Amino acid sequence: MNGFGIRIEGLRKRYGDGETAVNALVDVNLTVAPGEVVGLIGPSGSGKSTLLKCLGAVIEPTSGRMTLGDDVIYDGGWKISDLRALRRDRIGFVFQAPYLIPFLDVTDNVALLPMLAGHTNSESRQRALELLDALDVGHRAKAQPSQLSGGEQQRVAIARALANYPPVVLADEPTAPLDSERALSVIRILNQMAQQYSAAVIVVTHDEKIIPTFKRLYHIRDGQTFEGHGEGRAL
Repeated sequence: MNGFGIRIEGLRKRYGDGETAVNALVDVNLTVAPGEVVGLIGPSGSGKSTLLKCLGAVIEPTSGRMTLGDDVIYDGGWKISDLRALRRDRIGFVFQAPYLIPFLDVTDNVALLPMLAGHTNSESRQRALELLDALDVGHRAKAQPSQLSGGEQQRVAIARALANYPPVVLADEPTAPLDSERALSVIRILNQMAQQYSAAVIVVTHDEKIIPTFKRLYHIRDGQTFEGHGEGRAL
């Protein structure tokens, strides 16, 4: 991927019309380079979740422009005809809860996404095992999600998010349920994976344990973004 992994320009999102209209996003401008992990922080109701849903093609913005790599995906309207394929193939999602499928083992949880994208069972499972090894949970490949610790489950969720080599990864409060050691481990992994796979990663967080690790931060307040420099504290 060339240029910016993520570029958002003048993004707006309004819910409703007339006197009852709510402007969730007013003027959002944001860039994330391939291989970079950027933090997004702000109070509840500031527009963080709305921004992630727009960027993840879950809801449609009201106006503005969004670019992934060299491809404009939204410019006053969607420029991609198959949004489901966009979400499946080009955007990885990591949530506060792992949301692993309880009746599939760890390998199948990760391999499912490549299989849905049309890869063979063998290719998909090989990709899953490579990611699980890279995330130090390869020894749990045949385990059920219920047999994993919270930290292990989140690592598997990260492997699943990377299974289709997405250029963009959106992480929504990925460390909220974890203690300090495991939270920092998750951010360390996201940084390693971002650099290894040239993914642009946005981490929405309230977690004060990890905020000092970001080199760049975006603050969002009243639907507007303001860029700031983080401490970039070593992990």
